[in-house]
Order: sequence, then C-alpha cells, then structure tokens
Amino acid sequence: MKILNYKSAGFAEELKEACKSASAPAGVVAAVDAVISEVRAKGDAAVRAFTKKFDGADIPPERLKVSKEEIACAVKSVPAADKAAMRSAIACVKAYHSHSKPKNWRAKNPHGATVGENFYPIRRVGIYIPGGSAPLVSTVVMTVTLAKIAGCPEICVCTPPSPDGSVNSRILCALALLGVGEIYKIGGAQAVAAMGVGTETVKPVDKVYGPGNAFVIEAKRRLFGEIGCDLLPGPSEVLVVADSSANPRYIAADMLSQAEHGSGREKIFLVCTSKRIVGAVLAQIEKLSAKLSRADKLKKIVDAGCYVVLVPNLDAAAEVANYIAPEHMELHASNPEKLASKIRTAGAILVGENTPTVLGDFTAGPSHTLPTGRTGRFSGGLQLSDFMRRSSYVKYDRNSAKKALGVVMAFGRMESLDAHYTSLLERLK
Repeated sequence: MKILNYKSAGFAEELKEACKSASAPAGVVAAVDAVISEVRAKGDAAVRAFTKKFDGADIPPERLKVSKEEIACAVKSVPAADKAAMRSAIACVKAYHSHSKPKNWRAKNPHGATVGENFYPIRRVGIYIPGGSAPLVSTVVMTVTLAKIAGCPEICVCTPPSPDGSVNSRILCALALLGVGEIYKIGGAQAVAAMGVGTETVKPVDKVYGPGNAFVIEAKRRLFGEIGCDLLPGPSEVLVVADSSANPRYIAADMLSQAEHGSGREKIFLVCTSKRIVGAVLAQIEKLSAKLSRADKLKKIVDAGCYVVLVPNLDAAAEVANYIAPEHMELHASNPEKLASKIRTAGAILVGENTPTVLGDFTAGPSHTLPTGRTGRFSGGLQLSDFMRRSSYVKYDRNSAKKALGVVMAFGRMESLDAHYTSLLERLK
C-alpha cells in the first residue's frame, strides 16, 4: 500500500504514476488477432476448438446454442429466493432507465424548416456475460434489461461453458426472466469474434456489450469499426473520499470488496483528510480480511493496488478524485451531498456511508458497466441510449430553402464547392 501526500513536492508525478492503467498481459493482442482470424476463416470449427482449449469443453456444433430444455431446467433448479432477488434488481434497473429513454422530437429552425431527431433500437445486439469462478449474474440484469427497454429486436448472449458443456444455471435463469432465448456456450475472445464476424451458428451483431478479461476487451477493441462496442473497461476501480467523520470499518469492507474482483490489477484509492482514519482503516482491513474466504489473496491485492492520498481538506480531495476519474467513487463525509456537487468525472458516485459500491454493482438501478482507467474524464457508464441509434430529421419547403440560400452560397464559395450551392439553386430557379 502506497501513501501519497498532497503537500509533497513530487505529488503530481506520484499521482500520475499511480493512475497509470495496468498494462494487459504480454501477447494479448497477438493472441486475440489469431482468434479473430481463425473464427473469421473457420467459423464454428474455430469456436469449438478454442472452447475446448480454453474452457475444456468439447461441444458439438448442434449444441453451441443453449436449448429451450436446458433453459427450462436451469430456471427450475434456481431457488425461489434467488429468482425473487433477480426480479427485484430488474425492477430497480427498469425504474432507473425509464427516465432516460430518448424520444423523437420536431421543431422549427430559424429558416422555418422542420428539424428534429429520430431514435431507433439497434437491430441486433450481442452481450457477453462472464462465467467461471465468478459468474456475473448481475451483468445479465445490468445489460440485457437496457436492451429490452430500448426495444432491440434481437438479443444474442454468449457466456462460457463449464468443462461438462453446461452453462451456469443462474445466468440462464436471469436471461429467461428477461425473455432472452438466443444464448451460446462460448466464452473469451472467441465469443466476441463469433458475435462480431459471425459463424454458421451465430449471426453477426451490430454492437457488442459487456465486461470481460483482457482477451475479451482486446477483442472488442480489435473489432471496433466493423461492429460497435459499449466500453473498453479495464480492471475494476474504487475511490473512497473520507473525512474525520468516516467509519473505518465501512471503508475497509468496501476496499476488500473491490479487491475480490480478483484479477490482481484492481485499483483502490483512499483519499482522506485524516491520518487517524487511515490508520484505523488499515487495522480494520487486517481484522475483516481474516473472516473472508479469500483472505490472503484479498490482502495481497490491497497491498499491491491500494493508494492512500492524504489531503488537507475536502476541496483538495475533490480535486484529486476528479483527476483520478475512477469507476466507482464513494463519499464518506459529514456532508456527502455537498461533496458530491464537486465531483465531475466518476463513473458512479455513491453518496454517504450507507451506500457501498456493491449496491450499484447489484441492484440500485444504474448499470454497473462503467468507465475505468481515467476514461471517466470523457465517458459515462452504460446507458439506455447506448442500445439505440439516432438519425437527424430535416425537412425544408421552398420558402425555408430560399431563406437558407445566402448561407449555402457563402459556404459553397468559401470552400470552392460550386456543385454544392448549385444543387439548391436548381430548386429555386
């Protein structure tokens, strides 16, 4: 754990170094390019070969798609309490995003022409749901629900299989509750490649969504332009801003929670006005981690990826926090609402000591797919409009076109494009 002091001479450089994104493991780009090339050339055969190599599952081509019977069996096997939790989270996400659905509009511009915008759901979207040791059931809720509200006609989901060829039952159950039936037993970069370029079994999508490991994110990066993608998130991040009123036990619990993502490249920041609170947090990390199932691993991640920034006041804390632009930002202060008004770059702002990041991760309403690596400076988290596309709408009549003629002639001459202004003159002769 590294401690930085706001008042030190080299603080700016130390903070810059602390914010550097962890580089992807060596060879990721080459490996992903090879996967995409193979899937593009060999389709299902390549997907099946990579699935056997990376997931240990030998899946026949006719079983790449999850069957209706498999979905029904999964839904039946999930306890009623888990289904109720899924429905509750879905309801929160629906309630939140219902406020932001864009609507078509029309207005008159200064020429008297009719202008506006039209919004349409993206025709076919592909969503990646991580599986493995931490199957992200919550990601189903935080992505598919938005696609459903947007009205996307086709939703294709890929998620990695177990060695026996099965898919996590709770992931299938959540997808079934949301009415998704097109699900494939494909993980990793090969899943993004299959959705991006298409195979005999998987039709190509228009845009791909969802988190994943370095290989999944690199595959999204390499295919961007051929298809769209939502974000290119890196290892997870949390930043806690705390003053002397903060509860050290809560902060320690949240830091350990972030470390549980487990890649080993997580970033954890504690920006604090009180040395006493920092010391108490460190003591609580020791105490709380001993009770957790992955204690040693969590402590190593906290030690390697945690930065403590000592600041003189909350104005300095806000300045530092806005520079870091973290994925999640928790505000543990005596007046958290006032502090929140000074935050400009966080992916998610979690206000007050009773709002741990986990609420945003699982159920609050906003999507937990958020910008990392300081991309919060210019990008927000996944939202409903990301599942829609926009067209501008323009309609001139003869009278409004006459009013625009002078501007068109002027720009056509300035840019030496006489065919441009002639196209309007022909209509007004």
